[in-house]
Amino acid sequence: GAGMNHYKSWSGLNNQLAECLCDSLRNRVTYFLTRYHEVHNSYGRAAIRLDGKELAVFSWIDMYKQDSDLNERWEETGIWDSDALELKNKWEKEGILSDWDFLQAATDFLQMPIGEALISDNCLIRIFAILDRRAGKRTIKQIQDSEKYKTYPEWVQQFYKLRFES
Repeated sequence: GAGMNHYKSWSGLNNQLAECLCDSLRNRVTYFLTRYHEVHNSYGRAAIRLDGKELAVFSWIDMYKQDSDLNERWEETGIWDSDALELKNKWEKEGILSDWDFLQAATDFLQMPIGEALISDNCLIRIFAILDRRAGKRTIKQIQDSEKYKTYPEWVQQFYKLRFES
């Protein structure tokens, strides 16, 4: 996507993401990304950690899983559609998201108003948003009361609960 052109350095991006964190989670939640350029362009690993423990991991392995799903679908239907909603939903549900998905979401998130990010179709953008200090107490309370987050995959819900509790 066009947004990736703005991707200068991970440390710069990481600093911006860290600055977005709400006070109670700052220094507790950390984002991690490593890319192995020398091996192959697509090898990489990203994670969201709480107190050093990984809550979610996104890696090149997930990119292979996505490719294999796309391939299977292509063999059945003759269509190669990386934006197919059923596949996107499956990947989101099972947390099959790559370091590239993570990077893309982080880049998009930082260029978005918080209100838009909170209702994004992209679960990673929503995770960045729910942990963001621009989401005030009232907004967080509304999100908690609406209970829509309970329909999200478990691995996504944990970030909402983390914010509600903090």
